[in-house]
Amino acid sequence: MDVLTSDQRRKNMKSIRSKDTKIEVLLRKALWSKGYRYRKNYKGLPGCPDIVLTKYKIAVFCDSDFFHGKDWESKKKKLEMSNNADYWISKIERNMERDRENEHDLQTSGWTVIRFWGYDIIHDMDSCLKTIEEAIFEQKVSDTLD
Repeated sequence: MDVLTSDQRRKNMKSIRSKDTKIEVLLRKALWSKGYRYRKNYKGLPGCPDIVLTKYKIAVFCDSDFFHGKDWESKKKKLEMSNNADYWISKIERNMERDRENEHDLQTSGWTVIRFWGYDIIHDMDSCLKTIEEAIFEQKVSDTLD
């Protein structure tokens, strides 16, 4: 494992984006090429979803594996042995809690919430697109029944 100096680590951390991440851009391009139109980083909704299909009331979040706690129990054990463990564990657990709160708020407002891990977007885009298209189809069916 490479050990970074504090200057190298600072540079790495400063380069991490909160908007227009690689995984968001990949998913947005795939949706656009299929003809779906959306809003990005929609501030009018709880959690500022990465992609919002307003026509269908679908909010999509593209979650980074590290910052949103993918495989949290095993990652937490590794983090406990790292530098600044208390900071990172509390930060990631708060991110996970905030994700649950935002998802609850959106769902109680009638929105469909879809979350993808970055790994899944990169390695299985077809499955991600299929999930979104199934949610769109369900919304269309629901609209016709109303």
